[in-house]
Amino acid sequence: MSFWDKVRNQLVDVIEWLDGSKDTIVYRFQRGDNEIKYGAQLTVRESQVAVFVNEGQLADVFQPGRYELVTNNMPILTTLKSWKHGFNSPFKAEVYFINTRVFYENKWGTPNPIRVRDPELGSMGVEIRAFGSYSYKIVDAPRFLFDVVGTEGHFTTEEINGKLRRLVIKQFTDALGESKIPFLDLAANYADLSDMVKKRLLLDFDKYGVEITDFVVENISLPDHVQKILDKRNEMEIMGRGMEGNFNNYNQFQMTNAMSEAMKNTGAGGGAGGGLASDAMNMSMGFAMANQFVQQQQQMNQNMGGNFQQGQQGGHHAPPPPVAAFHVYLNGQQMGPYDMNILRQMVQSGQLNGQTMVWKAGMAGWLAAAQVPDLQPLFASMAPPPPPPPPM
Repeated sequence: MSFWDKVRNQLVDVIEWLDGSKDTIVYRFQRGDNEIKYGAQLTVRESQVAVFVNEGQLADVFQPGRYELVTNNMPILTTLKSWKHGFNSPFKAEVYFINTRVFYENKWGTPNPIRVRDPELGSMGVEIRAFGSYSYKIVDAPRFLFDVVGTEGHFTTEEINGKLRRLVIKQFTDALGESKIPFLDLAANYADLSDMVKKRLLLDFDKYGVEITDFVVENISLPDHVQKILDKRNEMEIMGRGMEGNFNNYNQFQMTNAMSEAMKNTGAGGGAGGGLASDAMNMSMGFAMANQFVQQQQQMNQNMGGNFQQGQQGGHHAPPPPVAAFHVYLNGQQMGPYDMNILRQMVQSGQLNGQTMVWKAGMAGWLAAAQVPDLQPLFASMAPPPPPPPPM
């Protein structure tokens, strides 16, 4: 091989990139130390942009097409290199291909629950989780190359998706709070919420030369334990509407379930190392749920009583009397009111004893439970404590 053949073999005369992957955004043309031949052929395919960089400075940008690299179509590089008219020597420059197609189905999701206010689900708000997908493409290749990629020779979607997901979650959280859509209505408003978040993301993505082409909210859900409570409430409302005459029986069934769950959790907590504090917490949660049922029962009784009285001829039938309910002072907190069924459960579980302070409407002040005539039967049926062991 002659000397000139060796020189020609060291010159790059075809520059192109065939993307065999689905996730490559930027590819730097591999040329090693080879120089680019003056008049070399550059092929930029559809959904590609070629960017020439000279010693860290942006030079010429080529859109899809076929080019012969001469001074006429490399004006910026010609200026940077101080080439004179008629220059025809080999030259060095970095060539980056940027993939401008749309990258679809990039998943996003809330890594931690988001707390939002919802008057229908409680004044303290509720924690929700959400997930969906988004799509994007590169619209400003030089900006993306210099502000995001830097000098990397191979840049994939994995390296930018983390940054984009953080922007998505931030804007989703803000948009959800500003929308003030109740949780129960969110499923019917996914499309509107998606459009709202997409508009907020346009400027965030544009800072990196990226355009968000699609954004979808696929699901918003409650934590399992909150969803179960909501399902119970809905079940109770449905049963209450369909069986008004048996509402008290159904409500009593719900209270019994709540107390049973509290007892199960107490046993599980002790067995799993939860200790007395965990047991007390589980029991208190069970009593609180039962208390909620009592209040709903009282309200329903009043409503049903009023409707019953209006429907009677002559007004001879009065509504049923309200359920007597006591407030209980436990662990430094006032709890209740609880009806007799719940108080009986509390006595049996050891949560309530004769020294526990109680009060109900009409009493002058708080009294020990054993001193209240209405509650004395609860303690009369209890077995006495076991005798102390004999002395050694």
